[in-house]
Amino acid sequence: MPPPLPQREGLDPIRYRIPNPAATPPGRGAHGPEPTPAPRRSHVPGTTALAGLRQRYPALTDPAATALEQRFARGDIVRADGTAWAAEDVLQPGDELWFHRELRQEHVPDVDLVILHQDEHLLVVDKPHDMATMPRGAHVLSSALVRLRRSTGITTLSPLHRLDRRTAGVLAFGIDPAERSAYQELFARREVRKEYLAWAGPLAGSGTAATAVPRVTPALPTAVGARTVMRDRLVKEHSDLLARMVPGEPNAITEVEVAAVELDGTLTLRLRPLTGRTHQLRAQLASRGMPIVGEDLYPTPRDPVGPLQLLARSLAFTDPVTGQERRFTSALDLPGPPS
Repeated sequence: MPPPLPQREGLDPIRYRIPNPAATPPGRGAHGPEPTPAPRRSHVPGTTALAGLRQRYPALTDPAATALEQRFARGDIVRADGTAWAAEDVLQPGDELWFHRELRQEHVPDVDLVILHQDEHLLVVDKPHDMATMPRGAHVLSSALVRLRRSTGITTLSPLHRLDRRTAGVLAFGIDPAERSAYQELFARREVRKEYLAWAGPLAGSGTAATAVPRVTPALPTAVGARTVMRDRLVKEHSDLLARMVPGEPNAITEVEVAAVELDGTLTLRLRPLTGRTHQLRAQLASRGMPIVGEDLYPTPRDPVGPLQLLARSLAFTDPVTGQERRFTSALDLPGPPS
């Protein structure tokens, strides 16, 4: 069943589903930025729609936002069938409340988002540095997904994978919702061949015991043409800023090839991740004493100096819908050795 509310400014509506006693977590808009929710609590019988939203999404009561009572009065909060909720209506398990998030003022940089390929199945772009893939936090209208929905008019666009906001390069979106799972399963089955380019340089004092990614051995090779494989176990909770390196079976595996070596020890690296953990490349390189140039999170958070020198150079796979061999290559490049 389609959502009862249309997209607004390229954003899906948010869905809040009242949990059943033994239910799965309540849903949300597929790609709309959800107001930061409070920790989930069991449904209390007799809770009104107004009280339920206030409890679940405290941000909706921000004095700068339109009063929830006013939003209910004008019919902004609706059921799955599109009929409006009244503020005093009593919620029952399984009920759904759909609404649009009010957006704050946001500076949207005038940056080109170059389309590398588009057909009836896929839209592939060259994402610049410092552009979010998905709408989140302070990066909503400026995110790649919202920009593309608004510029192309394709409301069904959905990212097939993600790039960190600070990472540039090839980013693929699916167009037909019926085909989305087939493409996403390619990534889950590790059948997508990805290559990144990175500048990584030695950082004095990196990898101390106080960091999320303690120093590991052996270090990276430093001869042109040398290769190695980084194998680590990374854990990142939803509420954590950083991924943590912990003992255990490796779940983050990356092939590394040294492409060039500068006099100051900076390396140009070709990176081929065989897994897709959050911040995988950034955490693995920092843990070996060679954080990516421009890194602001690993091994410890700090103010960034220039763009993160990490580029998703290429993406290749056998198309599960058409059977074609697909390969997309970024037209961007890293700016060169740091001065």
